Amino acid sequence: MKRIIICIAVVAICLAAHAQGELIATTYYDQQTNASTQNRIYYFDDGTIGATLTWSMEPSSYPDRGTGYNYFDGTSWQAFPTERIESMRTGWPSYAPLGSDGELVVAHLSGADTVGLLFSNRTVKCDGDWTETLFTGPEGYEALLWPRMVTGGSNHNFIFLIAMTAPETNGGNPYQGLNGALLYSRSTDGGNTWDIQNQILPGMDSTLYDGFYLDGYAFAEPLDNTVAFVVGSRQTDMFLMKSTDNGATFEKTMIWDNPCDTILPQDTLYHPDASMAIALDPSGNAHVAFGIISSWYNGNWYYDPMVDGIGYWNEDMPVFSDNYNALNPQGGAGSEMVADYNLIAWTQDMNGNGQIEIDEVGNYLVKGISSMPQLIIDEANCVFLVYTSVTEGFNNGVQNYRRLWCRASPDGGNTWGEFHLMCNDLIYIFEDFIFPSCAAKTNDCLHCVFLHDIEPDLNIFLESPTENSVKYISILKDEIVGINTARSKPAFEVTQNFPNPFAESAIIKVVLSEPSDLSLDILNLLGQKVAGTKRFKGKTGVNTLKIERAGLASGIYYYNVRTGENSYTGKMIIK
Repeated sequence: MKRIIICIAVVAICLAAHAQGELIATTYYDQQTNASTQNRIYYFDDGTIGATLTWSMEPSSYPDRGTGYNYFDGTSWQAFPTERIESMRTGWPSYAPLGSDGELVVAHLSGADTVGLLFSNRTVKCDGDWTETLFTGPEGYEALLWPRMVTGGSNHNFIFLIAMTAPETNGGNPYQGLNGALLYSRSTDGGNTWDIQNQILPGMDSTLYDGFYLDGYAFAEPLDNTVAFVVGSRQTDMFLMKSTDNGATFEKTMIWDNPCDTILPQDTLYHPDASMAIALDPSGNAHVAFGIISSWYNGNWYYDPMVDGIGYWNEDMPVFSDNYNALNPQGGAGSEMVADYNLIAWTQDMNGNGQIEIDEVGNYLVKGISSMPQLIIDEANCVFLVYTSVTEGFNNGVQNYRRLWCRASPDGGNTWGEFHLMCNDLIYIFEDFIFPSCAAKTNDCLHCVFLHDIEPDLNIFLESPTENSVKYISILKDEIVGINTARSKPAFEVTQNFPNPFAESAIIKVVLSEPSDLSLDILNLLGQKVAGTKRFKGKTGVNTLKIERAGLASGIYYYNVRTGENSYTGKMIIK
């Protein structure tokens, strides 16, 4: 087993568990995206919610793959989806409102005789049959893949769409010199006609790029007449495309100028991992979050699996330079990343020992340790970041799991608050939390769907695929921002057991900010309790808990410390 230790500064962590989530769908097909996650959930003004996923319950070759759909009627979610909404095999859905009370899904078609995108809509959400409409690429290049779609304008009758022509690796051919051209389309009448169709926007043509990375782009929820999307990966620059005339014309802003043309084989390039999010604030300014990874070239491209960080940029900030080290989250010569300014998230030191201890990392195509960001900005200009991070202390003895984290800026991105670990209940120790998608609109809560997996790898890499679950969570914004002190829970810190490994006994120190009940459970790798203490009253300050071997076999165990409603789980080894 490979162990990698990264030294970092200790940061404040809020370990309070938020809503634990409600199961709304199951699927064997867990590859929800290759990079950025589409808008998969929408919170409507009447308090209802629509949610989608790429769904399949036949794991051999996923012949039934398509859009799974569920709906919250203001009181409860509907039954799990048992079939796709489309009549043909599809994947990668984007979901948005349409008209005064309808809904719209677009997904790419998959099959030998079907190419292009399939739009599915109905005039009343969660009511009636879906009406299907085929949308194809330019003549001779009809196959379109990995779409992103949002709606805006009066009654959500404007549809904004970006999708990629099939690259050579997917059976296509270069279009206008681009091996994977990113095409923009717009409808002003709910998809009945398209006044802009399959257009290469200025600044995105073959004079600047060879092609684009699959899923390496994301739309913001439109605001009034402002429409925006972001693009970025190792293959391209990272840039903003923004329209202030309802998608008629776009202006390009370079966020990071990729120096790839001048990089030497011995150089390491820090770059976006292609998993990005974008949101518009109440003034119409764009905010962007992106995972960071590093690569180097020596005949082929290789990447470092242990680079870690979520970068951040908004239109009031300077752009990054073309220095190949500009996006280095670990600092060093040429790095332009500053913690809590344009570096807003990273994996956390769960046991407070000044080191990050991570085993092997599961393969989700997205390479960064901290990645899959989602950005939400409310009417008060509070910015919320939700992301996944490979997290210390959560593993199956071989690989660490990704956990879901969030953080907030109450002042439009100027300052950032504490890190919050979501879904921190003991029952989730042996599950991965991946592919979050958050609704752009909020009430008192953020609304999010995500996939959780019992194995930290995509099913496409496993010999025996496992059934995965999609969950919905609502998270009180006050808890993240820290406004509502009445909901705050007593702070506590838990040290790693010492010594570790140990033969006969070890101690754990628990620091409480106020008196609280304390208990300690010892769990095996299956999450079963094998030893523990009775609950007792802990004191303010340092409390020492002793772990006795008491006949336990040698191996890896977990210790879970509970105080009131808080809990912490760490890993220990008995010789």
